[in-house]
Amino acid sequence: METIKAILTRRSVRHFTADPISPEEQDTLLRAAMHAPSANNQQPWQFIVIDDRQILTGLTEIHPYAGSLLESPIGILVCGDLNLAKSKDYWVQDCSAATQNLLVAAHGLGLGAVWLGVYPRQARYEAIQKFLKLPDMVIPFALIAVGHPANPLPTANRYLAERIHLNKW
Repeated sequence: METIKAILTRRSVRHFTADPISPEEQDTLLRAAMHAPSANNQQPWQFIVIDDRQILTGLTEIHPYAGSLLESPIGILVCGDLNLAKSKDYWVQDCSAATQNLLVAAHGLGLGAVWLGVYPRQARYEAIQKFLKLPDMVIPFALIAVGHPANPLPTANRYLAERIHLNKW
């Protein structure tokens, strides 16, 4: 899929078929995520691919908006590794860019995905940290449900010219 088309037609998908995600598709998603820009090229991310149904179900008991994990064949947890962060205050932007790359890549592959926010909800990220036995310096940032879309979604026009300002407000 052409890049601009992928960006303009991507939607959050919350319902999935039972079809699995191939190892090649998983690899492509993670490669796309890891090719995101990062401050000082620090790449302070870690990724956990979750395909264990019990763990996916357990995450829905922690995250109040993660019901889509009950249908998705995999979830991908994007984490910020504070030990890898050279610019301590930028890991959030770096993980955001990696998450966006992953979402667009999923759409480009014909998959669906939804970003389930974790950070900065302290109770949420600490519960996930404990549940998945993450080291203290690894902060869960975003949980992404990924699968084959159960229902195609129409394209949404989100362009708002009134929110564009030239040179000053």
